[in-house]
Amino acid sequence: MKIQKEYGITARKGDNLSDWYSQVLLKTDLVDYGPSKGFIVLKPYGYSIWESIKQIVDVRLKNSGHQNAYIPSVIPESLLRKEEVHFSGFNSEVFWITKAGDNSLQEKLALRPTSEAIAYYLFSNWIASYKDLPLKLNFWNSAMRAEIKSTKPFIRNSEFLWQEGHTVHTNYKEAEAEVRFILDLYEEILADYLAIPALKGTKTSKEKFVGALATTTLEGMMPDGKALQLATSHNLGQNFSVPFEIKYLGSDNLEHFAWQTSWGISWRLIGAFIMVHGDDRGLVIPPKIAPIQVVIVPIYKKEQSNQNVIPKSTELASELTKAGIRVHLDTRDEITAGWKYNDWEKKGVPLRISIGPKEISNGELEIVRRDTLQKETISQISLVKRVIELLDLVHTSLLKKANEALESRTTKASSYHELKEMVQKQVGFVSAGWCGDEKCEISIKDETGADIRLIPFESNNTWNSEVRCVYCGKKAETVPVFAKAY
Repeated sequence: MKIQKEYGITARKGDNLSDWYSQVLLKTDLVDYGPSKGFIVLKPYGYSIWESIKQIVDVRLKNSGHQNAYIPSVIPESLLRKEEVHFSGFNSEVFWITKAGDNSLQEKLALRPTSEAIAYYLFSNWIASYKDLPLKLNFWNSAMRAEIKSTKPFIRNSEFLWQEGHTVHTNYKEAEAEVRFILDLYEEILADYLAIPALKGTKTSKEKFVGALATTTLEGMMPDGKALQLATSHNLGQNFSVPFEIKYLGSDNLEHFAWQTSWGISWRLIGAFIMVHGDDRGLVIPPKIAPIQVVIVPIYKKEQSNQNVIPKSTELASELTKAGIRVHLDTRDEITAGWKYNDWEKKGVPLRISIGPKEISNGELEIVRRDTLQKETISQISLVKRVIELLDLVHTSLLKKANEALESRTTKASSYHELKEMVQKQVGFVSAGWCGDEKCEISIKDETGADIRLIPFESNNTWNSEVRCVYCGKKAETVPVFAKAY
């Protein structure tokens, strides 16, 4: 796609989220479109954001006893077919390799849609005794799924970057504890680093991960009233260990099938924070994942460039760097200070500092927050202290605003008419009673376009016998959350 002639963001987020989102991605140098539909190029600025997220998650996983590994990206068809439910769920999305050069392969190879099949083939060879368990592995890789019809960069692509964890345990209780631990970990990372709140719960049998015993999920709400699945953690039970023969000799000297989990997040989180935090000027990047947390813009006339503005700016940049703050000094002479301001605002850098001869003589600095565009004058002596404070304030403000937006887009429906009306208006998450019958679930989806995004963990605590299924009127088993989704 050719670069747009207009430099700034011309679409308004509140008027057309899709156009706004596309412009932000391209005009901030996060991505470009690849030559094949559904494939995107992650440019340096976009990749550096993914690196920040990856580093945060990686450290947390290693600290909790998980190890990184890597496995092949191609899977023989016979392996993928070993768990038939799993295979049938992914078959329509699989890219197949049928030739090596000009020679046809005896067996088709699938480009990895997810790693369960090939990982568990290997696990069956690695695990012999209960002493080998638990096995806790994490893979940083890409996955390939044939999302040809409806694609959206970061949200739904034919290839995407992610991490997928796979663990093996001796019993259900230990596996379930792992599932909940990981989901809680994801929730903390979303809130503490990306400033994104989410609803937490379980998927229905119809919506769970193909082949899983149960799926837990974190669901976010986007500004257009559509839900976005942010993370999932699956209890696979013994559904894979039996066909893949993952067995261990227990302390009782008997052979047992293992219990397993899998879980993951992807670069979809980048798309989520863009939509949640961005504004009509462009990106607003949460400080903890921002590649550049502070940009310093020296203000001077060309004849002043060799005087004290650049040296002083360099000194301040070094001071911030030593304090562990990611800083960039913008010394481009060919463009104006105003152009630089717009450029860095568009790219979402959390804080901008301006310094010129006047500020140097007064011992002051002008600092601007990207999230609110508020300006303040600070003493150069208090630079590091105030920058750290402001970065925390920006994160807190973004999370507070996102929480308020989530609350405002979460409501209840007491009748099917109300549910349909709310879904049509895309108000967001709608709680309503459900009898547990998949027929009602499917009918609601077919008639409204909304599916059950999750059954909140706390739903049983708020449920009472008076609640009825919003569709059939029978006694409700639970109160799930409905929404249209990406």
